[in-house]
Amino acid sequence: MISLDWASMVGFLGTACIIGAYAYLTWKDEPNPFVLHGTNLTGAALLTVSLLVHTNWPSLVLEGFWAAIAIWGLAKALRGRRTKA
Repeated sequence: MISLDWASMVGFLGTACIIGAYAYLTWKDEPNPFVLHGTNLTGAALLTVSLLVHTNWPSLVLEGFWAAIAIWGLAKALRGRRTKA
């Protein structure tokens, strides 16, 4: 039996967040951008924690871009909310 350490478990939770966000985007006709990008940002952060322990540089760079895009999406959603108010 394979034993997973805490960092791997955190990484799996991050993976679940990103897969869940993608499924949410696919299933919803009008996804809430705060749910979508917030879940993606959470997933990227959790995977980054895991990757800092079990370093994989290409994956770490990918998570940096994933987080940056999620932050951009959240900022865009916030600007859109202020415009409507």
